[in-house]
Amino acid sequence: MKSILLGDEKQIGSVFSPAVRAELERLAGLEAARVYTKAQLLEQPLPGVEAVFSTWGMPVFSEDEIARALPDLKAVFYAAGTVKAFALPFLRRGIQVFSAWAANAVPVAEYTVAQIILANKGFFGAQRRFDSRVGFGTAKDYASHFPGSYGCKVGIVGAGMIGRLVAELLKAYRLEVLVYDPYLSEAKAAELGVRQVPLETLFSECRIVSNHVANIPETVGMFDYALFSRMPQYATFLNTGRGAQVIEEDLARVLKERPDLTAVLDVTWPEPPEAGHPFYQLENCILTPHIAGSSGDEVVRMAAYMVEECRRYIKGEPTLYAVSEAMLATMA
Repeated sequence: MKSILLGDEKQIGSVFSPAVRAELERLAGLEAARVYTKAQLLEQPLPGVEAVFSTWGMPVFSEDEIARALPDLKAVFYAAGTVKAFALPFLRRGIQVFSAWAANAVPVAEYTVAQIILANKGFFGAQRRFDSRVGFGTAKDYASHFPGSYGCKVGIVGAGMIGRLVAELLKAYRLEVLVYDPYLSEAKAAELGVRQVPLETLFSECRIVSNHVANIPETVGMFDYALFSRMPQYATFLNTGRGAQVIEEDLARVLKERPDLTAVLDVTWPEPPEAGHPFYQLENCILTPHIAGSSGDEVVRMAAYMVEECRRYIKGEPTLYAVSEAMLATMA
């Protein structure tokens, strides 16, 4: 077997560590010392290459370009999350595409659970109010309105890879987890230990609502004033999904009308918010710079997942992270 690294050299360098490259050199005949670009492959095609390893910055090819540049290609191992931007031409040529979306789900789920536990204690508002000796009492009084995590209702919107992992991690806590996802089966809900409810019920009953719906046209603008207005007193909305899924002027309006509510937004639309956006002025809006996903050494986990997927592929064992054309319609 012969394989290459393809894409942005800086991104490849951060995700595919020397140890991972050495393993792929042994396992899949990787040309470990070089990262190819699309232009180089179109100028000098590489017949005989059966597998491509890539990550963020994977170039987009047409079917004709794939046939010309990599005529013997059989598999693409993508050490990152969504493949929607590039996968279709490969799939239509019968080339298998594998994604490390499950690896990228891990830090997002861990981040989300951390925010849920902090939100249940009133951490965000209490921290902002504790600005002096006098502020200690104000912060303490504010935090007393929050339930803590024992028996608290937490709502998960979207039970895809990340949402399911959040539910799994929350099993370690004494929480009641409600889920809205039209595609979640009763059997899977029972396995996760969650209760399925309509979206309006979830917003009405849960002290924490966390967004994990797929980034598809049908979810754009799904969170509006009517939903946010339903939230119980001192509730928190967490968004690590996509900013475009929120009607942000509606969220800003509710946060202004109801200072008891909190929004923790790791994503916005656009990103970052434009200068002068109300989110910057609202004390009950916590903004973070899209840090929930893989970062630092966590990115190497994505390459490690693709190493193991490649191992299964070579051995002819069932693979775990293959992407089909049908899946692209509902993937994040």
